[in-house]
Amino acid sequence: MARIEGVDLPRNKRVDIALTYIFGIGRKTAADICDKANVARDIKANDLSESEVAAIRTVIQNEYQVEGDLRKDIAMNIKRLIDIGAYRGLRHKKGLPVRGQRTHTNARTRKGPVRTAGRKR
Repeated sequence: MARIEGVDLPRNKRVDIALTYIFGIGRKTAADICDKANVARDIKANDLSESEVAAIRTVIQNEYQVEGDLRKDIAMNIKRLIDIGAYRGLRHKKGLPVRGQRTHTNARTRKGPVRTAGRKR
């Protein structure tokens, strides 16, 4: 089983799809990584040799920010917005949509389940 950046890649999936299980790597980035590491995209992850896994690992470590470092960077950016009192930071703090979506209806993903106001007991 290939383990890259602390993530076990699924065995039965193609390499370019399996790499998307790593936080910060999407389909396009996975294809680019495979090309730079000279690994065929259509082989299964469990058929990778150790040298191919090592090549993929070095490409990711040298050129991309993924998993813990990326999560920390995103959290620090949000914390910075909150600290300087930016509008986007206030929206993050209140748990509301940040990018201008309407909140009169919808926005349930950010706001959570409906809480009825004057419920009788």
